[in-house]
Amino acid sequence: MRTVVVVAMVLGLAAPGRAQTPSRTPWGDPDLQGLWNNATVAPMERPAMLAKKPFWTEAEAVDVEKNGMQTLLKAVAPEVAVSGELNETWLEAGKMLRKLNTSMVIDPPDGRIPYTPDGKKRWDAQPTLGKRLTADGPEARALIERCIQVDPVLLPNPFYNNNHQIVQAPGYVMIVSEVIHQARIIPLNGRPHAGGQITPWFGDPRGHWEGQTLVVETTNFREDGLFRGATAGLRLEERFTRVDAKTIDYELKVTDPVTFTQPWTAISTLRATAGPLFEYGCHEGNYSMPGILKGARLEEKGR
Repeated sequence: MRTVVVVAMVLGLAAPGRAQTPSRTPWGDPDLQGLWNNATVAPMERPAMLAKKPFWTEAEAVDVEKNGMQTLLKAVAPEVAVSGELNETWLEAGKMLRKLNTSMVIDPPDGRIPYTPDGKKRWDAQPTLGKRLTADGPEARALIERCIQVDPVLLPNPFYNNNHQIVQAPGYVMIVSEVIHQARIIPLNGRPHAGGQITPWFGDPRGHWEGQTLVVETTNFREDGLFRGATAGLRLEERFTRVDAKTIDYELKVTDPVTFTQPWTAISTLRATAGPLFEYGCHEGNYSMPGILKGARLEEKGR
């Protein structure tokens, strides 16, 4: 009889439509640990032709995902000659956002980043992948090309290596991003932010739990390594909420009154992946940087 009761209890917990108890760590925090991929076909900002369309229908989403690779290749064309070697073997177009949003930016409602004139000017001048960059010197190239850092947030890049690993310990969360193996160690013990003179490349994060959601607030940014053209006054608030065993909803709120006319919000979807987290040997094999600069010097000489 005891066996029958236990089986019935297990079946009852797994019954469709019945609320599942969120997974927790041995010390009681919501469990976000694992390997996650956040590649998506959704653009950061909503295209003008979709200005009044915040969501795809399910049928439209299928078609967008199907043609996602062609959209991605068009995006890299300004910087990379598309001659056939770039395909789904090297690039990952990803999936739709979980709620089928047509852009990662969801606020303001038009899906566009609300730049001030000065902020837009800084962003347009900031070297980053996807733009036509000069080769006047290494500083004219993107930080990722220089093996320094990627964005201090979990919004995906449109190319590859969109894997991230979340590891938890009592009082801490660590997020390791595949690109450059950038690791953010986030204290959860209520300690204040570091003094303003301490400005790591990806800021100074502090985290806390709001129910099932991990909230990470990051300050102390550098003027020369900022997100979307922001100033050192940038403030980021990230929210991680586990939806189910295979999904985390990610929300980012960006505040910098000098760069943006109002705070704005973007989202992405983290999906469980088998991994592995691949080695990203950047400095060890970064032959592209001297090649780019040497090629530019030879071109200047007409050779």
